[in-house]
Amino acid sequence: MSQRVLTGITTTGTLHLGNYVGAIRPAIAASRAVGVESFFFMADFHALIKCDEPDRIAHSSRAIAATWLAAGLDADRVTFYRQSDIPEIPELTWLLTCVTAKGQMNRAHAYKAAVDAAVAAGEEPDANVSLGLFSYPVLMAADILLFNAHKVPVGKDQIQHIEMARDIGQRFNHQFGKGEELFTLPEAVTDAEMELLPGLDGRKMSKSYDNVVPLFEGGSAALKDAVARIVTDSKLPGEPKEPEGQALVALYDAFATPEQRQAFRAALLGGLGWGDAKQQLVAQIESQIGPMRERYAALMANPEQLEAILQTGAAKARAIAAPFLQRLRAAVGLRPYTATAATAVARTEKAALPVFKQYREADGKFYFKLLSAGGELLLQSSGFEQGREAGQWVARLKREGWVADAPVQREASETDVAAALAAFQQET
Repeated sequence: MSQRVLTGITTTGTLHLGNYVGAIRPAIAASRAVGVESFFFMADFHALIKCDEPDRIAHSSRAIAATWLAAGLDADRVTFYRQSDIPEIPELTWLLTCVTAKGQMNRAHAYKAAVDAAVAAGEEPDANVSLGLFSYPVLMAADILLFNAHKVPVGKDQIQHIEMARDIGQRFNHQFGKGEELFTLPEAVTDAEMELLPGLDGRKMSKSYDNVVPLFEGGSAALKDAVARIVTDSKLPGEPKEPEGQALVALYDAFATPEQRQAFRAALLGGLGWGDAKQQLVAQIESQIGPMRERYAALMANPEQLEAILQTGAAKARAIAAPFLQRLRAAVGLRPYTATAATAVARTEKAALPVFKQYREADGKFYFKLLSAGGELLLQSSGFEQGREAGQWVARLKREGWVADAPVQREASETDVAAALAAFQQET
């Protein structure tokens, strides 16, 4: 059964080398794995909480989208979209808000930090707190739960928000699920590498420390300038240098093979000057980032192409989000006035519904099939080693409808299969 992985990035700035090594590169590599459904989005609703500069938000969104694509993200393989293009997200946010305790939001780290800062400045505790900041974790929960993501890669400071998303989803399931798990409860995935990549002064690379190496902005000249400012010891060319603990060496390692890392360390121990070492670092980074920078510039110069890619991604995302939100609406009682009567009739006519059947064959493997109300074979699964695996796929197909990578063979028309699966989603 495939795993859904969801990654969002707030559109308030431009990305630097630490973002690429710690988040972008591993996320793109992970999206190519078999059995992974990846969702990537520009979190521009979240940006409104932190930034009141419209042009900055608009430029950042465009630059971040271009960066992901330039770095190798395959928009055909993943679901790549802009948060604000998915109207189901704010609607789900309201549904979740109505089951979220204020006390839980009081414990959110971002809110508590804002209150502490205001008190320290002699202001009222909530002086600088908007409702957007206060309820930020609920919007994040909607981002995740709408697509039933299994895993969410985050920094350590965001783990609490994933835990809150689990709590909110679990509460909604308990209150409205009627025994059905409407939401998948997500897991946080942290990456230590992002915490360790140093900036120019040896501390974690961060714009708040003003110690970043730019990714694409400013071109090769900006890269060279940043590398030239990396802090090193005062040893002269010809003197042996200790590689360990040097920010320059850590940055080199992030772009080098094991053999290159070994040779670079040997050269430093042999007396390589810091100036020459910095030139080697620039060349090493440029060999990988340079071609990406060219693709980035081409995308930024062609906003129509970028917009078309995002609109395609939004349509792909909404094909999942829209029917699921209709189920959630029905679960909380936001139904057409005819729905109750129609549902009652459907429940009294079980013979008119399609049916999944699970069974075990002589080969010892477990199978399932979907039959129409009239007994026509619609879907036939491959064999599974465990009956639990077959059951998980049946549950997912009932919950989500057609899944592109489902291990099944369609035996009837796409329209007939879609209609049969929709019947399960319409049940409340």
